[in-house]
Amino acid sequence: MANVNTLLQLSNFQNPFLRTFVPSVGLVYTIQAAFAVPSITAQSERFYDLSGSLTYISCAALSLFIPAVRATWGAAGASGGALPPLTNLLSVFSSDSGRFGFDWRQVALSTAVALWATRLASYLFPRRQRIMAYDADSQFKSIRESPSRFLGTFMAQATWTTLRLMPVLAINSLPASTFASLDSAVLITDIVGVLLYVAGFSFEVIADRQKTTWVQEKKEEKHEEELLTSGLWSKSRHPNFFGESLLWTGIATTAAGVLASGPGTADMALAGGLTVKAISLLMASISPAFVTYWLFKSVIPLSENRYDKRYGDREDYKRWKRETPVFFPKF
Repeated sequence: MANVNTLLQLSNFQNPFLRTFVPSVGLVYTIQAAFAVPSITAQSERFYDLSGSLTYISCAALSLFIPAVRATWGAAGASGGALPPLTNLLSVFSSDSGRFGFDWRQVALSTAVALWATRLASYLFPRRQRIMAYDADSQFKSIRESPSRFLGTFMAQATWTTLRLMPVLAINSLPASTFASLDSAVLITDIVGVLLYVAGFSFEVIADRQKTTWVQEKKEEKHEEELLTSGLWSKSRHPNFFGESLLWTGIATTAAGVLASGPGTADMALAGGLTVKAISLLMASISPAFVTYWLFKSVIPLSENRYDKRYGDREDYKRWKRETPVFFPKF
């Protein structure tokens, strides 16, 4: 209890966003460091992807609960009293949830992150094990032999986790009074954001499943194709990456509608005006902007180069590359 209260006091900033942001980000780097040490010692990246998903889920959960934790446990710690029960997550459906109850957007966006991270772990963790079985990941093959570079990959993962979660951390820092002061219980940005998330998540899941099925059927000699060019992969050369960008855009859109509102900027301890609204929008948009930039500047070029080296002399590959957009799908 003393440790919890000490941490709460150390992060008890005047600005409500910092009161949630600092301990949440501290948890992000702590988890990544905790996974980095044994990974560096064993020179193994086996749990790298799993650590990322766990970090997303843990950070989203902490940012959701920490205002209530600070209000209840912090006060109890200061008075030396027993720990009272924390706000129940189901209070989002209660009309008397009180000052530290949850708004449905906070629960929905935190759940959206947890759903995405869990699905990603279930896809990437087995894939990582298969790659390691053949020692085929040339990227980690060179990095894991250098402790400083290997540690850098975990710290980099902590950094982009923070950037991706920025809109969720921001909206979770707002009190229930903010949402009660909005013009409507459901804003147009809520509807657009949810639709974008569902579309992006579905796009990513379907694309990954199509690729997994295609690879499995090739192993079972059900086809002799060297290149997957059907399904969503006939609409975009990287449909899973398009879905990734789209779902984070959906999360940011829902968050932006609240953050840029009058009650949102006021309860973030910011004055009114266009400049403040721009800052609020930046806090929301930095997530999809970073994801899309990272995909275009790093992930997609690496994938394209790998495909060019493997299939560059094939006419069917040249035709697929010529007729299929690299990112935004055509229908």
